[in-house]
Amino acid sequence: MRRTLALSLLALVVIATNAFAGAESRLTGKIVDAITKQPIADATINVQAVEGKNIKLDTKSKKDGTYAVFLLDGTLKYKFTFTAPGYQPVENTMKLKIGGEANTFDVELLNAEAAAKKSSAPIKVDPAIAAFNEGADLANQGKVDEAIVKIETAVAAKPDLTMGYSALGRLYLRKKNYAKAIENASKVIALDADDADMNAVLAEAYTATGDKAKAAEFKKKLPTNPTDLYNQAADLINSGKDTEAEALLKQAIAADEKFASAYYELGMIYVRSGKSADAKANLQKYLQLAPDGKEASTAKEMLKYVQ
Repeated sequence: MRRTLALSLLALVVIATNAFAGAESRLTGKIVDAITKQPIADATINVQAVEGKNIKLDTKSKKDGTYAVFLLDGTLKYKFTFTAPGYQPVENTMKLKIGGEANTFDVELLNAEAAAKKSSAPIKVDPAIAAFNEGADLANQGKVDEAIVKIETAVAAKPDLTMGYSALGRLYLRKKNYAKAIENASKVIALDADDADMNAVLAEAYTATGDKAKAAEFKKKLPTNPTDLYNQAADLINSGKDTEAEALLKQAIAADEKFASAYYELGMIYVRSGKSADAKANLQKYLQLAPDGKEASTAKEMLKYVQ
């Protein structure tokens, strides 16, 4: 009877953990100068929950202007504020799609000095940029087909709109139109061979088409940054792909042996797969590194049942 109770408690905790994992969400995009269209490195992305919980976090854009925000609780509405020295901030409040679905939001920041000079003059909106922004909004609403039409219009009018090709690469991948995903992602890679997002699109698209050689070529270019690897693993966990996530979490730990959250997620993968010894080792390591961490109570509870 005691063992039956323990197994029942274990099942409840695993179900609760899976439910929480399914509520995670991710927002990616690119931040550029509104006038020059050049990427803005080290722009700050401030995130604050506007309902339910007091959640705050900050992250930075990379040298190519791209950014990624990973939220453990995607059920809430968040305010995203994009800032950079010398630029006017941009704010947007939105509720992201949870689970494995992609959320994208590209940002154009206006130089404060340029904005002051043009404050009295009528603002001319580039039709291509307007179409792209409309497409981005549609994509965030889950209207993928409509978003593709708008962004295709944008790149047709402005062939040098790199962020348009990036968005199309991601959107066509979601539609499983791998040929189009490869076509658009390749245009970005031709300009920036280190674009992590498009390298990932190409790796996945070529894998889906069965071109193992090409897939391997682009997988080699994927980031070794532990946070990026962890975020990718979280996306895979949300999609039920624990085996693939396990490999990425191990890479994240290899890159940063003190990455506590990676040990926790790895431990939970082993709990779900019935590998008690491995689950115990990783959950204990998590508690050693983060005794008061966010998942500490769950880790302690799980350790009671993986002896």
